[in-house]
Amino acid sequence: MPRTVDREEQRRQIGAALLQLVSERGLDEVSVRTVAAATGRSPGAVQKYFRTKDEMLAFAAELAGERVERRMAGVDTALPPRRALRELILTTLPVDADRRAEATAQLAFAVHAAHHPRLAAIRRQVDRDVREALTAWLDSAGHGTDAAAVADAVIALSDGLALRMLYAPQEHEQLLVALERALDALIPASG
Repeated sequence: MPRTVDREEQRRQIGAALLQLVSERGLDEVSVRTVAAATGRSPGAVQKYFRTKDEMLAFAAELAGERVERRMAGVDTALPPRRALRELILTTLPVDADRRAEATAQLAFAVHAAHHPRLAAIRRQVDRDVREALTAWLDSAGHGTDAAAVADAVIALSDGLALRMLYAPQEHEQLLVALERALDALIPASG
């Protein structure tokens, strides 16, 4: 009897391996061959799921975005607004080894997107999804008149902190203090 293969699960395994490869060795090291080696498959087996490197990159970028969105969805937004916002931002920061690897890959994708429209479109869609969710939540938490602007500020804050935590991990604690100060400015502690 022929073996049934879950095509989507195979794609996810390959995408996860690509994310790991990017985080460990950089985007320049990604090829069908290197991803195949990382997954224990032949290049031909990888190409059954992704015809090109660009297809693999696009899928992995979507996968990374899904991971962040899933963590954000797990935050209890019924918490006081400032605390919930802090938790939401923390879900995006490289505060442990897995998230550091993910953030490294995300940064590589962001740079690559400057010259690759398909990847740029994926990045913009993830940003739109996060912005819409944040704006809706901020609006429901009583920040309706400036909810979109606060959402944009939160995304910029998160992106900036994540970048700094990648290249200056020794400043981790200092950057978490900076997060608190920024939150004080965006949403007072009583909120």
